[in-house]
Amino acid sequence: MKILHTADWHLGDRLGRIDRTADLRAAVERVAAHCRDQAVDVLLVAGDLFSELARPDGLRETIRHWQDVFRPFLESGGTILTLTGNHDNENFCQTLVSAMTLASPAGGRPGDTVPPGRLYLAADPTFVRLDDRLGGFPVQFVLMPYPTPSRYFKGDAALKYGSPEEKNKLLVSAWADALRDLRAHPKYDPTAPAVLGAHVHVHGSSVGPSLFRITEEEDVVVEGRDLPQQFDYAALGHIHKPQWLGANHVRYSGSIERMDLGERGDQKGVVLFEIGENGRTDDPVVLPLPATPVYEVLVTDPAADIPRLKAEYPDARADLVKLDIRYTAGTDQLEEVLRDLDRIFPRWYSRDWKEVGALGPTLADPAGPGGGKGFAETVRDYLGQELIQHPEADRRAILDIADGLLKDVE
Repeated sequence: MKILHTADWHLGDRLGRIDRTADLRAAVERVAAHCRDQAVDVLLVAGDLFSELARPDGLRETIRHWQDVFRPFLESGGTILTLTGNHDNENFCQTLVSAMTLASPAGGRPGDTVPPGRLYLAADPTFVRLDDRLGGFPVQFVLMPYPTPSRYFKGDAALKYGSPEEKNKLLVSAWADALRDLRAHPKYDPTAPAVLGAHVHVHGSSVGPSLFRITEEEDVVVEGRDLPQQFDYAALGHIHKPQWLGANHVRYSGSIERMDLGERGDQKGVVLFEIGENGRTDDPVVLPLPATPVYEVLVTDPAADIPRLKAEYPDARADLVKLDIRYTAGTDQLEEVLRDLDRIFPRWYSRDWKEVGALGPTLADPAGPGGGKGFAETVRDYLGQELIQHPEADRRAILDIADGLLKDVE
């Protein structure tokens, strides 16, 4: 059974002002191409399928794109196994699972053998079996979503913690208990091939510059020292940096695209491995995925830097760029600087500018008569800077409205 491991798709995500839909859909299409070219039997997506920033209409279009892209894979008998991550909306995913189960009730009990040719989403700890298409032998899949109270606490356990630290400690224990319970299920065969899919931070992993939109204090870190012995392969999601832990069959595949500046140096990819009747047949293989360049640019001397940047970045139209701009009033025209940079880096996702003040500090006493800006002048200056990239007619209309409001205040 050929299995392709991927994770952290974050479909519908944004970076600053940039909608990442096109980038992420292109990455999904590359994953589907690997499934076709490698004759994959099972696509295992280890959580964070969707972005928490995705709108309902965007989620609908995302699922429609999935249908179009993976229809040939599913119609040929391929199977997609997925599970929820910390960025997946729990209510939406539970509703999706209920609708899918209603449409096709097969495989509703732990340890059931599920039919191929369809997508399965695990929103709770799940144990299913899938028969190899050629050999007919079963492969066991244990799917462990990200540890949250609603997914892992039973009964009144959610009411028994008094601090975030205590909650995380209880979640670590609940995650381990749920994994142990699934492996202790009467239908679980410890001698048969078994694959883990989990969206979780395993102790000892290398995070990189930072976690993706979650703090270290919020994250739940579980022990994973027994995973190499318990499973023929552990497909992990949540950490975007590709890596293996302790053994090369316990892996984070990493995200399918560079999601922010902290991932600028990551080589993205998916992991292909094969399970035979007696377990894993060979070492996993990483299949690369092209990724969008993400970087930051510092402009300290616009007159010199902008011509240089035009020459150094002749084809940066798809790049995601953070701009940090320093300019000198009376020497540089900020509006022109921003316009020039916009032409070179049309997909800048964040920018900040600061006037360096070549003339030095004012000699006037800010506290004295006429010193310092008044409220109205401060507001007008602020709006003028913020609207500098807007069409002149819109800019003028907004400033006129502001003038009217300021007169009323005065």
